[in-house]
Amino acid sequence: MKKTILIFLLSINLAGFSQTNSYSNEFLNIGVDAAAFGMANAVTATTSDVNAGYWNPAGLTKLEDNQVSAMHANYFANIATYNYVGGAMPLDSKSAVGFSIIRFGVDDILNTTQLIDEQGNIDYNRISLFSTADYAFTLSYARNLPLDGFSYGLNAKVIRRVIGEFADAWGFGFDAGIQFERNSWQFGFMARDITTTYNTWTFDEEELETIQDAVEGQNQSVPETTEITLPKLQIGVAKTSTIRRDFDLTTSLNLDVRFTQTNDILSTEALSATPAFGFEVGYINLVYLRGGVGNFQNIEQLGGGTQVGFQPNFGVGFKYRGIQIDYALTDIGDQSLALYSNVFSLKLDWSVFR
Repeated sequence: MKKTILIFLLSINLAGFSQTNSYSNEFLNIGVDAAAFGMANAVTATTSDVNAGYWNPAGLTKLEDNQVSAMHANYFANIATYNYVGGAMPLDSKSAVGFSIIRFGVDDILNTTQLIDEQGNIDYNRISLFSTADYAFTLSYARNLPLDGFSYGLNAKVIRRVIGEFADAWGFGFDAGIQFERNSWQFGFMARDITTTYNTWTFDEEELETIQDAVEGQNQSVPETTEITLPKLQIGVAKTSTIRRDFDLTTSLNLDVRFTQTNDILSTEALSATPAFGFEVGYINLVYLRGGVGNFQNIEQLGGGTQVGFQPNFGVGFKYRGIQIDYALTDIGDQSLALYSNVFSLKLDWSVFR
């Protein structure tokens, strides 16, 4: 009768570890910045502020001043929280650096595996709490290439994952990106985990023993200690134009590629891909309206067969004297099954503090 809502159901199934995991470090695929979410994350070619450290570090070269950014979001009916803070600064007219911290966590999880004592009595004092959290620390560097309109960027990232007292992991990896701009057209390429990203886990076997009998047939052995995240590629193209005197329109297209078979709408044994479309209408660089659709997936139906699901997004933004506030309404799964989330982010130019 022992029941549990341990992190094995919320974050990672320890019994299901494998050395190569198509979905390891999946929290790093959520993204940052409500402005990008509003455009369905189709910003690989256009990102050009402090948040470029996440989307494509090559875009950091377009910074004109120091910037800081922060974002908060709740997921799964407020069960999980996602927080991000980043900063970036130009080094000179050709290069820039940035840093960011991401935390995705579920706190105050009830551990009820010891609810019943040795005599079969329910003892609520035996309930304990624990948290699970995934962290990413990223350092970015970007520089303009000698070729006109070209820039490149690199990320070095450290991963920290904690599952209460049961397990923790350290990982590291690298990303690389390129941007190219010609007239009103922009192009971007972002390669994530280019050398594959390794997580090395450490397990507290004594703590694991306390939950091994909580769910019959599960968590009976210590899983492998190495987790590998395969590379991913994001390709983007965008065009910016003036539709009327005070209105600018940016339209963008992304293609997100994984080198493994998934439920993406385009999928083979060698790779999978899903498109994303986004737009942004800006009025005198003051007010922004955004929309997009992406994350096209083949969803298996209970009665058999599959149905194409997608992720719609909507957003608005306001910018004034170096202060920008953005909001996005996003469905993190597909249009019918997942819960919608409200995402807010704030971006400040350093000039605000001068």
